[in-house]
Amino acid sequence: MSAADVTTGAPLTARVPGSKSITNRALLLAAAADGTSRLTAPLVSDDTLAFRTALTELGVRVEAAPGDAYWDVTGAGRGPVGGGRVWCADAGTAARFLPPFAATGRGTYVFDGSAQLRARPLRPLADALERLGATVCAEDGAGLPLRVDADGLPGGELRVDGGLSSQFLSGLLMAAPLLRTPLTVTVGDLVSRPYIDMTVALMRRFGARVTEEEPGVFGIGTGGCTGTDLVIEPDASTASYFFAAAAVTGRTVTVPGLGRDSLQGDLAFVEVLRTAGARVDIGGGAVTVTGTGRLRGGFDVDMGPISDTFMTLAAIAPLADAPITVRGIGHARLKESDRIAAVAGNLAACGVETETGRDWMTVRPGPVRPARIACHRDHRIAMAFSVLGLRVPGLGLDDPSCVGKTFPGFHAELRRLFPA
Repeated sequence: MSAADVTTGAPLTARVPGSKSITNRALLLAAAADGTSRLTAPLVSDDTLAFRTALTELGVRVEAAPGDAYWDVTGAGRGPVGGGRVWCADAGTAARFLPPFAATGRGTYVFDGSAQLRARPLRPLADALERLGATVCAEDGAGLPLRVDADGLPGGELRVDGGLSSQFLSGLLMAAPLLRTPLTVTVGDLVSRPYIDMTVALMRRFGARVTEEEPGVFGIGTGGCTGTDLVIEPDASTASYFFAAAAVTGRTVTVPGLGRDSLQGDLAFVEVLRTAGARVDIGGGAVTVTGTGRLRGGFDVDMGPISDTFMTLAAIAPLADAPITVRGIGHARLKESDRIAAVAGNLAACGVETETGRDWMTVRPGPVRPARIACHRDHRIAMAFSVLGLRVPGLGLDDPSCVGKTFPGFHAELRRLFPA
């Protein structure tokens, strides 16, 4: 990419909605807390609305302000009672966070979701709940529908495999303050560690007592959580697409509301862009990325801790001046799609050469031809390849509306910033 290839112009400010990860964690913690919590600027998307609705099906009161400026969540300081059926739609966080919460209450709960969500694994979570004393029945022993016969849970000691998803551990940690006695959780082979750090930070914000005296060993005290007010910061994973757009167009893009104290590990994606030649400024209240007219390749990066952003890099990697290899992303095969295979297949359709393994992929630079991108109902595939489309006329998506999972207004915002 030469300076002649890029567009110059005034700095751009991207309007990025609230973090999905923070919104859904805060919803659950507020539901488990004693008192009312006000969540300001929550993400309003398919996943967060599904999570909010699922909580109301569990008896939690959630009141939305006009325009969803804030949500007031009234918790009872305990698990749910009475039983019921809970629809998780496509939301993986609902399927992983809500069963442990239900298990701390009373009644029989059946969790179900879309065909896409049914295909995602739940066995490690079901096993962990059974070891804590819950009665759990998973479809085919592996996933949804999941039945939980709840009568409260004791504490004690628990070992969890974190190699498939950090969400299993997050769900167990957030339910732990409602257990009858303290819980010690030891986790091995943990992926996406930044999401656990986010969970712990939010638990402490809601008054939970959480310690980690040695890496991977968490102690959670009893006593529940306390209602609190929280302003939801912009979604760093979503911001990655606008930062990448700056890198490939030579523009300057700022996302206000993100900063060096962000709870979100995916903000580290801008450091990958820095390696690729972009200029990056991380301030106290905003992050700015400027494309320099060249996308550098020739590097190898472990994106395991920030795997939701590896597709953002892979989609623009054909524009670099040398191959780029991403490692540590094997668990991305178990997300909304097999993301490694989906990215490789779409790049092949664009005439781009890739190599893949169990947990890595290499993208080689070269000419990119127009193609119809297969989104696999995966919002991140659609958004990542939309960024490549800023440089490749004729690139289309077979399911543009799938971005509604996390950012219904994504395409409109991208057009606003880059109308050409």
